[in-house]
Order: sequence, then C-alpha cells, then structure tokens
Amino acid sequence: MCVKQGVHPAFRKAACFLVLAGAGALAAPAQNPTSADNPFYGSVTAQPLFDRTIQLSLDDSIRRGLENNLGLREAESQEKTLKGERDQALQQFLPTITLTADTGFYQHNLAAQGFGPALIGKFAPLFPGGQIPPGFSTITHDTLTEGIVHFNETLFSGPVIAGWKAAGAAQRSAYYAKMSARGQTIQNVATIYLRAIADSSEVDNARANVAQAQLLFNNAHQAHLAGTVANLDELRARVELQSQQQALIVAQNALDKDLILLKREIGIDPGQKIALTDAAPYADLAGQTLPELMALAWQDRQDYQNLENQVAGFKAIHAAYRGQRWPTLSFNGSYGTQTIATVGTHGVMVAQGTLSFPIFREAGLRGGEDASQAQLNAARADLVSLRQQIEEQLRAAQLDVSASKQLVDVARSNVDLATRALSDETDRVKAGVDTNLPLVAAQASLSAAQTSLVESIYQYNVSKLQLARAAGVLELQYRQYLGH
Repeated sequence: MCVKQGVHPAFRKAACFLVLAGAGALAAPAQNPTSADNPFYGSVTAQPLFDRTIQLSLDDSIRRGLENNLGLREAESQEKTLKGERDQALQQFLPTITLTADTGFYQHNLAAQGFGPALIGKFAPLFPGGQIPPGFSTITHDTLTEGIVHFNETLFSGPVIAGWKAAGAAQRSAYYAKMSARGQTIQNVATIYLRAIADSSEVDNARANVAQAQLLFNNAHQAHLAGTVANLDELRARVELQSQQQALIVAQNALDKDLILLKREIGIDPGQKIALTDAAPYADLAGQTLPELMALAWQDRQDYQNLENQVAGFKAIHAAYRGQRWPTLSFNGSYGTQTIATVGTHGVMVAQGTLSFPIFREAGLRGGEDASQAQLNAARADLVSLRQQIEEQLRAAQLDVSASKQLVDVARSNVDLATRALSDETDRVKAGVDTNLPLVAAQASLSAAQTSLVESIYQYNVSKLQLARAAGVLELQYRQYLGH
C-alpha cells in the first residue's frame, strides 16, 4: 500500500512506485501460459508475416524475446516512469524562475477599497484651492503594462531531501526490476525453446517407431497370408502400428503448440512458419559449491538488489516523515517594471525569505511516522526472507541438476538395453522361435526409453537454467550452463 495522502508529494510518489516495482519484480509466473495472467507469455509483434520459413536458433529467440517480450516492455516502461518521477523530485531542489508579462485596461472603485468621500475629504488641502475638484469620481481607470521575473527556491526542507533519496532508491529499484524481468524473459524463452526441441525429438522418434511398426505389420500380414503365423499376430502388429501412429499425432500436436507459444513470447506472428536450428544441448555442468553460488547470488541477483533498494527507499520515506518536524526555509523574489499610461514606468521588486515551523501537527506526524516504520519493517523482513529463499532455491536447483543428470545416464542406458533387446527379439521372430508378442513388447519398451531420454535431457537443461537464474547469472552465462 502507498503512503497516505497529505504528505509531501516528492516521497509519496516514490513510496507508491517502490511498492509497484517490488510487486512487478517478484511476481510468480502464472500456471496458465496466457499474457492476461502473465505478461511474459505475450509480446509485441515486431514484423509482418513472411512466406519464407524463419530459421531460429536459441540465441536468436532470446534476442527477439529481449526486444519484444511484453513483460519486459512493461518493466522498461516502469523504469522510465520512475526516472520521470525522480526528475520531478529533483526540481524540488532547484530554483524555479518564471517570467510573466501582461498588459490590460483596469477600472477601480476607490470607495470599495476604502477611499470613500470622508477619507478623500481629508486630502482636500493637497488640491489647488484646498477643495476637492467638482465632479471628482471614486471610479478611476488606468492602462497597465508589466513584465516581472519571479524566483522561488527551497533552501532547506527535511521532507524534500528525504524525498529525493526515496525517488533515487525507487529508480534503482525499477532498474533492478527491469533486469530481473530480462532474466525472466530469457528463462521463459529458453525453456519453451528447449521444450520445442524435446518435442521435435519426440516427433522424430515417433516417426521412426511408426516406420518400424509398419514394417512389423507388413511382415506379419505377409506371413499370415502365407499361413506361417496366426491371425492374432497380424492383429497384434496392427494394434501396435496404430498405437505408434497415435503417439506421432500427439507428439506433432505438442510440438505445434510449443512453436505457437514460442512465437508469442518473442514477437513473431502466430501464423509465421519457423524452424528451430539448434539441437538439444547436452554438457556436464562444472560443479560449484553452495557458498560460491550464494556469493554470486548476493552480488548478481537482481530481485535481491531490487529489494535492497526498496529498503533504502522506505528508510528515506521514514526519515521524511520525521523530517516534517524540522523547519523549512525558502526564498521568493521577483523583479520587473510596471508602466502606467500618463504616469510612466517604474521598477518593482519583492525579496522575501520564509522560515516555517510545524507547531501543532504531532498526531498526524506520528501517524505517518508509524505507518512508514511499518512499511520499512515489512521491507526488511522481506529482505531477510528473500535471503533464505535464495539459499533454498540454490539448494533445490543443485539437487535438481544432480538428479536430472543421473536420470539422463539411466535413460541412456535404458535406450541401449532396449535397443539390444529389440534386436535380439527381432532375430528370434525371424528364426521362428517366438511369436511377435515379445517383439511388440520390445518395441514399446524402446519407445518408452527414448521418450524418457528426451524428457530427461530436457529436465537436465531446464534445471541448469534454474540454477543459473537462482545464482543471478542467467543472462551472461546461459550458454555456459547449457553447454551451448
């Protein structure tokens, strides 16, 4: 919640944007990938539809995401807004100089201004003959032309000084919120790109399985026609063929939807044809100890630095409330000329210093001070919680990297074993030792092992991205973490 109305605008605005910057930086991704729930799943379409197919590498996709992603655009706009607010706060320190010039015809009622007949009569000795001239009217007029330069400056004000500090902290907070949004964009784009690569591998595996099942069915059909195998073997082969065809349809559909989501995140028209040029990366990750990763996170995590600046901003806002008890010193002045028709021109000036003290505002000042102290305490608690959360994220990410690496090793071994089992069973069927039931089972085992391997490699890459994000080095080191 922003600070209440009635306080100095320089730090009221800064407090509001500190809250907004923090909320934008730490927002959790939505479960349903729509830009309405999470702007990082949307983008600004940057180019028209082309007839040719766009070749997209992982680096190209991330570059397009950083240029066009909706969530990042919003974070950049918020940073620019905070910069404008900081410039407005700066003006509180600077002198304000304005020039006014005007000319006009004025009519005055002297009686309304206190110069009634009785008072004017006292000035009778000043007129020739010692009498008011006959027909003297209390209604007079003049033509006035003037040009005046006005100068205003606040020489000292506790709230203004604290407001300037709060606005600076809010701008820095918005900068780190933007940098955190860049990391979120890279993670989202890279994850969906890797998902699309994995599903593309699934499509390739499914096609190979369909071709193998088709061959098995053709052989069973010919053997059945020749009377060497029972009709059950042909039916079993047909069921396996159709099962593999279903798996191919599902895999192709998943890939097509992944490509739509990828295009939506990086600013490409949904109808544009694209082709992914990178294969699934795979490389062992050099081990880093938890203390090393935590040191990186304290230094490079943008959300942590964002929250640190929020704490500094709320501390300045709290100081501003306390500073409202201090006196305020300001200077106002003007200089110019006034020309009255038939009278002439004369210079006019004002030089005024103002020193103001709050006398009886203690209840309001204490209320604002207590509210700002509560906001500061909440921000400090969030910072402590985030430190613990970062350690938790790093520990969990390390565990995920280790576990997914072991899953890849096991999945590769399973693929090798399933391949050998299928080869052996194929030989046994050709030799007439077995029916095709064990062969169908071997094909299913190989298909499952291939799917498990693809998914394991995807999870391994995603876990490495999560570890890089938790350490705050995703934007600079995602290639090293992926082995790309």
